[in-house]
Amino acid sequence: MNIDPVLKALAAALHGEGPAVGIVAAEDGTPRAVAVETPGFEDAAVVVRTSGSTGTPKATVLTVDQLAASSMATAMALRGEGQWLLALPLQFVAGVQVLVRSLFAGTRPWAMDLSNGFTPEAFTAAAGELTDTVRFTSLVPTQLQRLLDSPSAETLAALRRFNAILLGGAPAPAALLHAAREAGVKVVTTYGSAETCGGCVYDGRPLDGVSVRLDDGRVLLGGDTVASGYLDAPEATAEAFFDEDGTRWYRTNDLGELAGDGTLTVLGRADDVIITGGVKASAAFIQAELEKFDGVTAAFVAGVPSREWGQAVAAYVAVEDSSAESIADYKARCQESLGALAPKTVLTTDGLIMLPNGKPDRLAMIELLTEVHQGE
Repeated sequence: MNIDPVLKALAAALHGEGPAVGIVAAEDGTPRAVAVETPGFEDAAVVVRTSGSTGTPKATVLTVDQLAASSMATAMALRGEGQWLLALPLQFVAGVQVLVRSLFAGTRPWAMDLSNGFTPEAFTAAAGELTDTVRFTSLVPTQLQRLLDSPSAETLAALRRFNAILLGGAPAPAALLHAAREAGVKVVTTYGSAETCGGCVYDGRPLDGVSVRLDDGRVLLGGDTVASGYLDAPEATAEAFFDEDGTRWYRTNDLGELAGDGTLTVLGRADDVIITGGVKASAAFIQAELEKFDGVTAAFVAGVPSREWGQAVAAYVAVEDSSAESIADYKARCQESLGALAPKTVLTTDGLIMLPNGKPDRLAMIELLTEVHQGE
């Protein structure tokens, strides 16, 4: 994939020699940079669309200083700068940041061929083109799972050669993290969003210059990496961002816990509490329990409208064995493990529905679960 035109446009924007840019994808997936007017936002360099996993995507405005702060903090956390492999779509913040970090570091990124989707073979071939001894890449959990499931010794060797693999975009199942570390793959979990220049909390700890606090359990992220706001959306900007004592803060939609040493644990979305039959249940908790079962590779849990329960717990589950016997056994284990919190509706598949950036498509799965539940 030729990323030179995008790199050139990004470099001009970061040096103040060109307009702010956004990255769009052509029908064949080829990325291109387009100039974006950013009235009211000084020093805007990049405009990144949020994933839209929970609603209408927003255009997030990032400045040169915010991106520089993020790149510097990332280099400090990873203990150096190196060559990056691009394995994510460029129109989203994790992909853009691979190029931005490379430009600030003065290194040459390499982009894997995504024209036929993400495959272990294409990843391994692209990793083989890297020339620097210090290597990094960013992946989402689904991609890492595919790579670890690959029978190719070359793929595992390629993974082990990375000094760090940033893993974000969605919660990573504990089994996946364990498998990666058992295989000698150096994984760093990341938490953040387009509104924070991408990941700004690594393995539960905020990057240098990033602050984390809780407001009635809701995670607030502050510091120099927090975006200026949303383009053409002043009300949404005022709702999500605020300044306090010289610090810019972003109010996330996630709930979390802070340990005594400052480590953040993200518990799930603030809107994932399901009230079913008068009982409050955490979708994130139920999802984590489902993913502990043998043969389950991923799960998504949500509340769907129910005439009987008000809301019913419903689950979209990716399984290795979709035979009738296996599904029946799986549902029995759900009932035994979760009791009243067991999903009333279960859809099994070989993989979750995903957005182009690798995040679960919550809206699509909720719609399907609602249709199935109402038809039962």
